[in-house]
Amino acid sequence: MMPITDSEPPRENHLEEPTNEEIRAISRRSAIKLLGGAGLAVLAGCATDPVSATSTAGAVSSTGNGSIGSSPAGATTTFGGDGSCVLIPEETEGPYPLDLSGSEEFFRSEISEGRPGVPLTLTLSLVDVDSSCSPISGARVDIWHCDADGVYSGFSQPGSDTTGETFCRGIQISDQNGQVTFQTVYPGWYQGRITHIHFQVFLESGLAATSQIAFPEEVTAAVYAVEPYAAKGPNTSVSSIDQDNVFSDGSQYQMATMTGGADARYMASMLVGVATG
Repeated sequence: MMPITDSEPPRENHLEEPTNEEIRAISRRSAIKLLGGAGLAVLAGCATDPVSATSTAGAVSSTGNGSIGSSPAGATTTFGGDGSCVLIPEETEGPYPLDLSGSEEFFRSEISEGRPGVPLTLTLSLVDVDSSCSPISGARVDIWHCDADGVYSGFSQPGSDTTGETFCRGIQISDQNGQVTFQTVYPGWYQGRITHIHFQVFLESGLAATSQIAFPEEVTAAVYAVEPYAAKGPNTSVSSIDQDNVFSDGSQYQMATMTGGADARYMASMLVGVATG
C-alpha cells in the first residue's frame, strides 16, 4: 500500500512482561541508541487505572488477517493468507504526534491516565519480513490515540485544549517474542476519521514503520452504544472503513483481531511486519 495523505488536522510467546525496573533500564539505553541521547522537553502526566464502562453488550471474537500461536495477553501472531508475514502498510503519522521518549515515565504499559471508556488491552507482535518472520526484540514502539470523546492529549484542537496533558500516549520496548502490550481505553471518533490508533516502530537505525490500527465495525458499534461513548453516538462523519481516507484502499493488514466485550474489556492484537534489512 502506498502512503495516503490523511485529512486530519496537521501535527498531527510466552515470556513475562518486562518489570518496571527492566523498562526503566531499557528506556535509558533506547533513548541513547534510538535518539542519540537527545533530551526532550516532556509534558507532565500521571497514570491511573482505566475506568470501565457498564454495558450489556455480548462478547465477540473477531479475526483480522489470520492467526497462529498465542501470548499471555491473549494476543495472536497473524500472517498473510500464504503463511508469510507482510510488511505493514505505511501511513501518515498525523494528527498530533509527540516524541516523549526523552522521559522514562512514558515507557509504560498503562496509558489511559484515568480517562473514562471501555478498557482495551492492545498487543502488537513485531516480526522481521527480511528474516523469515522472526520476532523483533528490543524495538521501540510509540502509540497514541484520541480518548472516548475524540480528543488527543498535548495540543490545542477544535473544541478542546489539552496542552500539557499526555493521556493515551505511551512507549514500550518489544520483548523476546517481539511483543509490546498497552492498557488503554477504546478510542472514540472525530470528524473525518474512522476509529483508529497511531503507532511507530523504531529500530537502532531509526524510524522503521509508521502506521495505524483499524477496528472491526461491529466492535466499534457495540462500544459506541455504551457510556461514555453513547452521549456522542456513532460516527456521523465516516460511515464505514471503506470510506475512511486512510483505510479506503484496504485495511487487511491493519485490522485488529478482537476478543472480549464492551461490558468488560476488549483484547486487541495485530501483527506488525517490519523490514530490518
